[in-house]
Amino acid sequence: MTSDHRKRGIQTQAIHAGERPDPTTGASAPNLVMSSTFVVDEEVSFSANNLSEDSPFVYTRWANPTTKQLEQKLAVLEQAEACVAFASGMAATASVLLSHLSSGDHLIISNTNYPGTAEFARDTLSRFGISVTPVDTAELDNISNAVQDNTRMIWIESPSNPLLRISDIEAAATIANQQGALLVVDSTFATPIATRPLQLGADLVMHSLTKYIGGHGDAMGGSVCGRQSLIGPLRGEALVHYGGVISPFNAWLILRGIATLPIRMRCHEENALKVAAFLETHPDVEKVIYPGLASHPQHRLATRQMDNFSGMISFRTANPKQVAERMMQKLEVIHYAVSLGHHRSLVYLMQTADLIESSYRLDGEELERYRDSAGEGIFRLSVGLEDAGDLITDLEQVLQ
Repeated sequence: MTSDHRKRGIQTQAIHAGERPDPTTGASAPNLVMSSTFVVDEEVSFSANNLSEDSPFVYTRWANPTTKQLEQKLAVLEQAEACVAFASGMAATASVLLSHLSSGDHLIISNTNYPGTAEFARDTLSRFGISVTPVDTAELDNISNAVQDNTRMIWIESPSNPLLRISDIEAAATIANQQGALLVVDSTFATPIATRPLQLGADLVMHSLTKYIGGHGDAMGGSVCGRQSLIGPLRGEALVHYGGVISPFNAWLILRGIATLPIRMRCHEENALKVAAFLETHPDVEKVIYPGLASHPQHRLATRQMDNFSGMISFRTANPKQVAERMMQKLEVIHYAVSLGHHRSLVYLMQTADLIESSYRLDGEELERYRDSAGEGIFRLSVGLEDAGDLITDLEQVLQ
């Protein structure tokens, strides 16, 4: 990688950043280095605490040549000083929360976000003496009103999972800076093709690489990008001691996927706009949520903050369980399956009762607001790269 890649277009960055021809063989494609250990020809500390960015490769749990190429590419795409890759998005999430928060600290987090993150914040962090306040971060006053003297981190998702709420990253960064807290953005749905949170004032940006960035549904991974002063402790503490190390093979697969990320995201958005427009006019669809639609409550913010509206649509129907049963039996192109951001389209019913009981635990006005969007259940549709007409035909047969 050369620094010049940061000045080049994002399609060039996606292909070339972090990569270089092999100096021995001249191989053009990135090498896959599966070795767990490396021969060294100089004295190197056995403790990872004493290693630096310039240290030679010693052990893959500490650093690996293939993984390093992935980290360098992601850092360029996010315009970050540094990046560290993990075995999954949840490994990355847990590492940020546990490494940068301590007993007595306070966390503000979105009240509806990825269920794994929601459950970790509500159940695990409380056992370590970290207090958590979930709020709707799409409303800035909610964030400001939740700030306490011991607030050390604000965590937002934009767009959020599964309601696709958009949070104003730049404004949230101002609130975090005034408090001296870190702003962390889960940008999995957006990807760096749509939004670059660090450029808007965020301190760290997290991705589940399993989703759009990998793009093919065949490799799990996670990443965190930001300033070296914040990434260094994650590598030294979380990666080495918590052990959520990405397999070099998965890193290699994700590297391959990133090369087509800008092109894929254009197609995801193009297809999603067509499918969302179809759903919005269908008589059996009660509500459609997509940032690219003028009907989205934060459409103007999405237009300002996102260069691409991504491929995620949420929609609500009457009798969602019956519709889900028809999907499982009749869909021919779209897969009824969890996850998202793959080249193939995926849809799944997110049942309200399950999420409220196990993940979000909302009540009162917050619960009413959630039900206003999701009803008894909302379908999360990850629009893939198939022909949009085929996707619409597939949905028509289950919505009738």
